[in-house]
Parts: sequence; C-alpha cells; structure tokens
Amino acid sequence: MPTTHRDGANIHYRVDDLTPPWHTAPETVIFHHGIGTDHRLWSEWVPALADTYRLVRLDVRGYGGSSAPGPAKNWSMDDLISDVIAVADEIGADQFHMVGESLGGTATYATAIAHPERLLSITPICAGHEGAYIQHVDRWRTELETKGMAKWSNQMMDHRFNPGAITDPQWSWFEEVQVDTSPVVNVSLVEMLMGVKITDKLASISTPTLILHPDSSPFLPVEVPEGAHKLVAKSELHIFRAAKHGIAFSHAHESALLVKNFIDRHCR
Repeated sequence: MPTTHRDGANIHYRVDDLTPPWHTAPETVIFHHGIGTDHRLWSEWVPALADTYRLVRLDVRGYGGSSAPGPAKNWSMDDLISDVIAVADEIGADQFHMVGESLGGTATYATAIAHPERLLSITPICAGHEGAYIQHVDRWRTELETKGMAKWSNQMMDHRFNPGAITDPQWSWFEEVQVDTSPVVNVSLVEMLMGVKITDKLASISTPTLILHPDSSPFLPVEVPEGAHKLVAKSELHIFRAAKHGIAFSHAHESALLVKNFIDRHCR
C-alpha cells in the first residue's frame, strides 16, 4: 500500500481504480473508517463504485498499516483532517468526494468545514457533530483496562450489528480486526471524539451532503442526524430500518448505490 508521511505518522492508503482507460480523469472518493477497524471495512463498496470513481481507502493513524503517534501525542480532529488532505495531495486530487463512518463521519463533516474548496460531496455515516450526544462510550477506558480487548470487542459487535445482519464469516472477521486494534488508540480517539463541538459550524457547509444513519444506533439516536440534516442546507437524510451502528459494513452495497445516485443527481 502507498504511504504518506505527516507529523511523525505514516498514513497508509489503498487505491482502487477500475475505470475505463478512456475515462482520463475519474473523480476520487476518499473513505475514512471509524474506531476499531481499518480500510478493509469498505471492501464491499468497491464493486459498486470502482468502475466510475477512483477509490482511496485510508487507514486512520493507529489502525491497519498506519502508525500511531507517540503516547505523549494529544489526538485532535485537526490531525485527522490534515491526514485526509495529505493523502489527497499525494494522489493529486484537488477535489474529491468523502465518505466516512462513525469517527470518520465526524471527520468528514470537519473536513468540509475546514476545506470546503476541496470537497465535491460528503457522506457522513453514523456520524456525530457534538461529543456530548454520544452515548455508552464514557466507560471505554475502564472497560478496556479491566475486561480486556476481547470482551470489549464482543460488546462492540452487539452495538454494531443485529443478529443475522451479516454472515458468520463477516462477523468473525470483524471481531478479529477489533481485537487486534490498540486499546490506547481506541480510547484516545473516543475521548477526543467526545470533545468535538462543531454543531454551530454545520450551517456553513455548502457541500452536497448525504447523511446515512441507522434507526437503532446505541451511540447516536436518530435525533442527531436529523439535527444535522436541518442545519446543512444541501443535505439529504436516509435512515436504515432495523439496523445498528455498523451500517457501513452491514449495508455496504445499498449504501454505495445511494452514494452513487446522490453524486449523479447533485454533482454531475
């Protein structure tokens, strides 16, 4: 995987481009995953989009092939925004679409606020815009220290997926990825996320915005994306029924088609 270097971290990313050779300048979609996973979360999005767009799936610092900063580093949303822009600059994407889930969805909102000239569209999935709205994460540090990664991951799987929402092999793979992530990184990022306050800036977003959210996320009730939808002028909201927080994975194909349709209607 290619790597870009920024602020002491190596940011790995994967490029999937199956567009026809006569399509000389395909638009780019950059994907930003959330806590406890890596760029492979988006694997089932690729077949639906790679014939039209150049797809760039990054590993957030501390996950997958990307390195984490030292223990003294204070994690910030500005770091995540700058990592996205650094990857975009390295691949020559002056403008791009951005799709992010959970933490990555918040980073997607924040990138559109900080760099509106770079974004063609954004799709925040299961995304918060005010840390105070996030539920059931304030005990993560204690739970990880006392119960360990395996117990935490098992609990997270129940938060992400209803029974039968994904196949048994998908469940096993996702849980294994979570167990292998760093508890320090997970806690650092969730505590940073709980301090985010960008509600008063959402109205400044002029980028076409598709908000995807489940009806039963244990972390963010439906009122959160509904509030964002009211504030972001050029936004649409789609709620997945009988779904939990992991819709970027459990509803990958359907979500990818919604994004493709949205871009076709608003950015072409």
